[in-house]
This record gives sequence, structure tokens and C-alpha cells, in this order.
Amino acid sequence: MLGRIGAKLLGLLLVLTMMLELMVLGLRWIDPPIWAWRIHRSIYPPVSYPQKVAHQWSPINRISPYMSLAVVAAEDQRFPLHWGLDFAAIWQAYQDNHRGQSLRGASTITQQTAKNLYLWPTQSYWRKAIEAGLSLLLEANLSKTRILEIYLNIVEFGPGIYGVEAASQQYFKRSAADLTVEQSASLAALLPSPYRYHLWPRTAYINQRVKWISQQMRQLGSHYLQLSSN
Repeated sequence: MLGRIGAKLLGLLLVLTMMLELMVLGLRWIDPPIWAWRIHRSIYPPVSYPQKVAHQWSPINRISPYMSLAVVAAEDQRFPLHWGLDFAAIWQAYQDNHRGQSLRGASTITQQTAKNLYLWPTQSYWRKAIEAGLSLLLEANLSKTRILEIYLNIVEFGPGIYGVEAASQQYFKRSAADLTVEQSASLAALLPSPYRYHLWPRTAYINQRVKWISQQMRQLGSHYLQLSSN
């Protein structure tokens, strides 16, 4: 009896794994029209969430390379080098959390993409474990360039502002293709907490963060992202 139940559970797990693999593989060609994070926001909207959201998909070749470099410089400087998980950052986060500090993500861009596509906005080790597995699937099936393209198009830059094209139009009244270094760094500065940080009026913290991201961009150099252009 237990053997039959175990076999059925294993079969179900294999089917679910295959379905998830196909769903991730489809992202090679299909731009996601909707994603879990946006759905959750619409069902459980924060106080400042607008009735009408802004989003417009923009292919990676129509996004300023400064913007791609800015999010890597700000969020995940090892992005071209890892396989979706930055184990050094994860271990440091675990040690910090074990010492009683707040639970922080240590998330790579791939993990943030997986979270936005498939998961819910909570902090727990279970969710992080699922996020890690999904990140490995994304890395196994998609190029770094495609992962970055999806991330830039679904990440929230402010309440109801999804993707870099909508953010560029909202904050700078221009296409994402025309973003400058400073403008790209400014948008990237919002990403850790788009409901808390604002570009206007500029706070001293945001000015400092934009300056730091710009410096990191210069140090990395535009050639850095060529490592991920597979």
C-alpha cells in the first residue's frame, strides 16, 4: 500500500517537473503576458497601488545597454559568472539571519526573475528553496541575455510600474533605448524597495546610491555583460 502511494507521488512529481520544465523552456520564445508577482499585487494591492498599471514589453535590443549594466552593477555583479545562485552571498545571508538579523534575500537577478514570474511576496526558507530550484531551471533553459531581458521587463520600478520601458516613460518621458548612464543608475537605485524609494524629490540616500551605481558601472565596463551574451 505504501509502495503504491509512493510510486504515485513520485509519478506526480515527475509530471509536475516535466510541466515546469516545458513552461520555463517556452520562455525562450514567448514573452510572459502576466506573472505571479503582478497577479498577487492586483489581488492584494498595497495602499499606494494604482487602479491602472503601466507596462510595455521592450526587447533587449531596444533597451539601453547602460540599463542592463546598471541593474547588474546594483543587484548582482556576478550575474554573468554564476549559475543562478551566488553561494557566497547565500552563506553570508544565512549567517546574518542566524545571528538574529533580518531575513535578507542574497538574491541573484535570476532568482529575482524566478520570484517575479512564479512566486509570492513573502520571506521564508521554503520560498527561497523553491526560488533556488526555479532559478536553476531558468539558467539551464535560457541564456543570460534572455533572463536579463525578462527581468528588465517584469520587475516593478514603482507602484504599478512594471518593466523598464514603462519606468523610463514615467520618470524621464523617453524610451528605454535612450536612457543615459545617470538615468539608468537612477532607475536601478529604486529596485531594492520601489515602494519606499522615490526619484523625486531626491533624498540624500538616493543621490548616494545613484553615485555608487554609476561608479560600479564604470568599474565593470560595458564589455562585462558580453560574458553573458551566450
